[in-house]
Order: sequence, then structure tokens, then C-alpha cells
Amino acid sequence: MFTGIIEAVGKIANIERQGESVRLTVAAGRIAEDVQIGDSVSINGVCLTVTSAHAPQVTFDAVYETMRKTSLGTLQIGDGVNLERSLPVNGRLGGHIVQGHVDGAGRIASIRPVGNSWFVYIDAAPELMRYIVTKGSVAIDGISLTVADSADRTFSLSIIPHTWDNTTLREKRAGDPVNIECDILGKYVEKMLGGYIAGGGEPLRGASDRGVTMDLLSRSGYVATATATETGEGEGSGGRW
Repeated sequence: MFTGIIEAVGKIANIERQGESVRLTVAAGRIAEDVQIGDSVSINGVCLTVTSAHAPQVTFDAVYETMRKTSLGTLQIGDGVNLERSLPVNGRLGGHIVQGHVDGAGRIASIRPVGNSWFVYIDAAPELMRYIVTKGSVAIDGISLTVADSADRTFSLSIIPHTWDNTTLREKRAGDPVNIECDILGKYVEKMLGGYIAGGGEPLRGASDRGVTMDLLSRSGYVATATATETGEGEGSGGRW
């Protein structure tokens, strides 16, 4: 698991294609001094496993599915990449929960400077936009960011100077692809609510055709049931908060 707080910007030192997979060698600076074979590292938001580490370079293997679903397939030697080591058990969650499992790729629609910050507009497919909510969290190329606004196919991000200066966002241009990982919490909620959200799924246990009712929430433990003393009503009244 990661937190979306980028530790360093590395550089692609070598790309070796091996059939349908790719071996990436990254000049990782100080990150390379503190990783071992088998460690997980986020590369532009994609969780990859260290296969070789000889400071200042670290090597990773990316399979076909990873290359197809993310923007890693567009990388070239010399390109910058955002790096973050996996979060230790006693680490601080400075951003939000980021798994390193990219949901899909979007594209930079435009970048607009405003004062000492930047507004970045990103186009994304509907299957991603359903999880993008205003003021919610999203990981863009592994960076934990807050959504400023969202529409049907586009959302915007307000980038502060520190994030701009210490990530690959400063290198982006309109049309460039970016990796998008939507907040895992929204996906869990959708799965749990199932049939009560457009898109299908299994209904809540004990649910009826009336959908989510106060009675269902009470029986499921989400709403407390008041006693007769608490409500001031007679015995057996069954009043609820």
C-alpha cells in the first residue's frame, strides 16, 4: 500500500522489451539505497516489484496487462517517473490509501496557471468518472490529489507549488497520458450497496423491493433502536432514533 506522497522523481535509464513484458531500469537516486529485491515501489502510480537493485539504479519487470492498462507503455529513456516506496506499518498516511492498482489511463486536457498554483484538467472514461467526486481523493501518476471539480468526462485538480516542483506534473503537456487510480473506498461502497447503485450487483442481505429503509438499516446495525425509557413511550412501542 502507498499513500500518494512522492518521495523522489527518477529517470528511465533503460527499457528492455522481453516478448510481451518490459524490463524497466530507473535511476532512482536515494530510493535505490533503501530497497531490496522483492520490495514494492510505485512507479507513476503502478505497483512494481524490485527485481534488481544496484544504487543508483533499480530494475522492475512489467507484464503485458500492466503495460496495456497504464501509461508505462509510452515511457521513453530519459522520462521522469514518480517514485514512492510502500508504506511501512508504522508510517504516516500523509495522502490517502493508494494501492498501486491503476484503474485506467486518462489524458491531460489542459493546464492553466492561476496565481502561484496550477489547474490541471484531465479527460477520463465514464467507468472512471463514476468514482471521481468533487473534494474527493484520486491518485494521478501515483500522486495523492484532491479533485477540485468534476463533470461528465473531465475533472480538475488544483496543484500547489510544492507538488508541482517535486513531481512529474511540471513536465506534462496537453495530450499526455496519466495513470488514474480512483479512491478504493468508493469502490467498496459500490460493491456493498450492490443493487441500489446503477450498474448492478447483489442486493443487501435482508433488503426488499422498497430498497434501503430505516428498518433495514436498524436490523443491519447502522441505526440504533431506542428503548421505551429513551423515547418516553410505552412498553413495546419500538420507537427508533
